[in-house]
Amino acid sequence: MNTHRARKRFGQNFLHDTRIIADIVRAVRPQPHDIVVEIGPGLGALTEPLCRALARLHVCEIDRDIIAHLKKQSYAEKLIVHAGDVLQFDFSSVAGKKKIVGNLPYNISTPLLFRLSEYADEITDMHFMLQKEVVERMVAAPESNDYGRLGVMLQYFFDMEKLLDVPPEAFDPAPKVDSAVVRLIPQAGRIGTAQDFAHFSALVKQAFHQRRKTLRNNLKDWANEDDLLANGISPQQRAEAVPPELYVRLSNHLINQNVQAA
Repeated sequence: MNTHRARKRFGQNFLHDTRIIADIVRAVRPQPHDIVVEIGPGLGALTEPLCRALARLHVCEIDRDIIAHLKKQSYAEKLIVHAGDVLQFDFSSVAGKKKIVGNLPYNISTPLLFRLSEYADEITDMHFMLQKEVVERMVAAPESNDYGRLGVMLQYFFDMEKLLDVPPEAFDPAPKVDSAVVRLIPQAGRIGTAQDFAHFSALVKQAFHQRRKTLRNNLKDWANEDDLLANGISPQQRAEAVPPELYVRLSNHLINQNVQAA
């Protein structure tokens, strides 16, 4: 199976660096009765050491050849295989608080992260290999070029930390980008609680719609200058200057204004 060709349409790059593999497993800290879901097990670089520590391991895999390979391995009896597109997978079907780990396909990483945020209250922690640029956007602080909608929305649900950088040569085939491992730990209310999450999400999207414009312009159909000032936001600021918690405050303020007007 080591002759298996990585399929570009599935975003496959197989991790083989033993030091990186060991570092990731140490970060996950699997215990025998933990409920762990691995996304994209590939040729089993992480799957095998995880199985050594676990009684059972759930794996999500779309490639039928990879699934056939996994079912032939010595650890196969510990695997519960969920075949299909992980973007369609119902993580609630795996009962209990879950650890989620994986070398995520870079071509679906952002929509997958947003989808996983929907299950935050069912998750203990998550450890992912991602494109380094994406990780830096996830953990970015305000006033930085990397800070944007992705970071704000994920920071609403998770405390996040970049753990280590991973060079292209750690994979076969080597991707054209650097990678990094990130840890996400759910923390409800860490930047406040949105009264209407859909409104908050849409507000953040609009705020970052044109990054070079001020919030006075980007949010002109949402909020006036008094609304912004009342929530600690200068109308002259750009979206990347505003901390995540102020977007929550502004959203709640606007919701309450609408309620009072009604």
